[in-house]
Amino acid sequence: MVNLFERLSKGRPAEAAVKQPHKEPAQLLLDFLQCWNKPVITTRQIRIFGPKSIRDRESAISSVEILVRRGWLVPLQARQRNWHQWQIVRKPTVYPTVAA
Repeated sequence: MVNLFERLSKGRPAEAAVKQPHKEPAQLLLDFLQCWNKPVITTRQIRIFGPKSIRDRESAISSVEILVRRGWLVPLQARQRNWHQWQIVRKPTVYPTVAA
C-alpha cells in the first residue's frame, strides 16, 4: 500500500545533497569575531579559541592581515614586542563580509 507522501513525491525529482560553499579563512575569522565578547583579541586567543581551520600560525596571521586591510581590526600596542593584539571594529551589519 502506498501512503500519501509517496504519492505526492512521485512526480518530484530526487533531492540533491546541498553542499555548503567553502569559506575563506578571513571570512571564518570575521564570523568568529562577531561572536567574540571582548573588544580586543590577541594572536594567542585566535589560535586557541578561533575556528579550527585557522589555528595554525600562518593562516591566523594572514587572515588577520586581510581583516586589518579591510578595516575590521585595528592594531594595538602590546606590552611585549612579540605579542600582537587588535581592537575589533564592530559595524552595524547583519551578515558582515570581508569585502565590505
